[in-house]
Amino acid sequence: MEAACIDYKDTGYFSQTVINYLDDVPELRSFYSYRPSMQGFAGFFNTKKVIANRQLLADVLLEQYFSKNEAYPQLTAANVVKAQIELLRQDDTYTVTTGHQLNIFTGPLYFIYKIVTAIKLCRQLKASFPDKNFIPVYWMASEDHDFAEINYTNIGGKKVHWWYEATGATGRINPDTMRQAINQYKGVLGIDGHSSELGEIVETAYTKFDRLADATRYLVNAIFGHYGLLIIDADDRRLKQQFAPIIEQDIIEQNSFRNISAANGQLEKLGVHVQVNPREINFFYLKEKLRERIVYEDDLYKVMNTDISFTAAELKEEIKNTPERFSPNVVMRPLYQECILPNIAYIGGGAEIVYWLQLKSNFDFYTVDFPILILRNSGLIIRKETADKINSMDLSPALLFKSTDEIKNAWVKQHSNHDLTLTEEWREFERTFEKIKLRSHKIDSTLPPSAAAIQARLKHALDNFQKKLVKAEKRNYNTRLEQIEHIKTDLFPNNSLQERTENFGLSYVKWGGLFIDELIRNFQPLDFKFTVLTE
Repeated sequence: MEAACIDYKDTGYFSQTVINYLDDVPELRSFYSYRPSMQGFAGFFNTKKVIANRQLLADVLLEQYFSKNEAYPQLTAANVVKAQIELLRQDDTYTVTTGHQLNIFTGPLYFIYKIVTAIKLCRQLKASFPDKNFIPVYWMASEDHDFAEINYTNIGGKKVHWWYEATGATGRINPDTMRQAINQYKGVLGIDGHSSELGEIVETAYTKFDRLADATRYLVNAIFGHYGLLIIDADDRRLKQQFAPIIEQDIIEQNSFRNISAANGQLEKLGVHVQVNPREINFFYLKEKLRERIVYEDDLYKVMNTDISFTAAELKEEIKNTPERFSPNVVMRPLYQECILPNIAYIGGGAEIVYWLQLKSNFDFYTVDFPILILRNSGLIIRKETADKINSMDLSPALLFKSTDEIKNAWVKQHSNHDLTLTEEWREFERTFEKIKLRSHKIDSTLPPSAAAIQARLKHALDNFQKKLVKAEKRNYNTRLEQIEHIKTDLFPNNSLQERTENFGLSYVKWGGLFIDELIRNFQPLDFKFTVLTE
């Protein structure tokens, strides 16, 4: 693939807060730790304190990957995975983490881009700090309960849906009702049974495991395992035990609510649109097919939509004996992550970067190191047939991100044999009006504003007439301009970024593992550019 890079600010798809973070705007510096640069990492290593239990983490991962070998299929790249897990036991090993929900068939492309960014950054960190080890980690959001956000994917313009009514943590759902979705997905890809690598991976993942978390681990590991990616399911009693003191303290004292609310107020004064708002209690109560909020009412800690409640003493006992029943929400999950991993960086999308900025004061309160925030790589994949159309019309990569009308206007002005602007004519009018204003002022000092008003009306009329010139010329290029509409529809489905809707499947079936290799080769995590990839 050929790659071209564009500044994020020039795409029009990223918030001003994200742009300000990348540009190191001083007003945001108190909301994160170190800059996302090699210099920032060097500084972080001088202060980083790992509080994770490395031995326990490695043991849990070994069990999650390999304890069910006899019952479940052999995982891809098992030796690589085991070697990476063993590295976690060493004090000079650090993780670079990204997280996402358990979208079926991996969901949209940016799921893939997150993991590729983590893999590439680990390689670059190893080159810059050869005395240390760096492991990319995919944190499965296995405790999330919003099934409607993960039960579909879009591929080739078609929606593949898993029709099922699910409750509780999505990681615990049995995927045994996915047959229709599997068949539909493979049908769109044009593959039957085990006739392709991806078909075999999908078939095995969703028919040989009885938990969606295990199915997702198999699927993601089959694609990324040999690159050294580790996949963690934090829905684990032993990992929650490490976090139990903070669970108890935060539920009873409601510290995260106060800390993050105060940070939100400061960010809003800077014009930041905050992504999440904390609750008084930022934990759910978790059991099989149950994940409900905990609230404090009438001197009791109650689990909403149930008859379950606790006194303060009972709550402490419950946390001590069954910490796995307490599930952090979106504002506490990052803190949990940093407590159980030797982590130095978190890779997320634009909205994630903003909500992490809201959290640093809470990290400071609990004396947990705040990771370096890395905006994941974004990409646009242009298929060969579409690339041929773009080349024939001489459209630049940056122009593709403009609206359809803007592209059409720019193309017509560039290719028309006529001058469609009235810039020079307007300059002559401006010179004339300056003379009129000067002469009228000599006669009556109140007259120049009237002349200026006439000038403004004339400018408006000329601008409208210029639009008519462009519109008339567009009719002369109707066929070519229709191609622009087709190109935009192909590259930006529903006027959104391709990566937010399209699944990776078609590219993977066509290219196989080379598709991932090309992404790793072309993505540059610390350059912070949007990457346009052309087949």
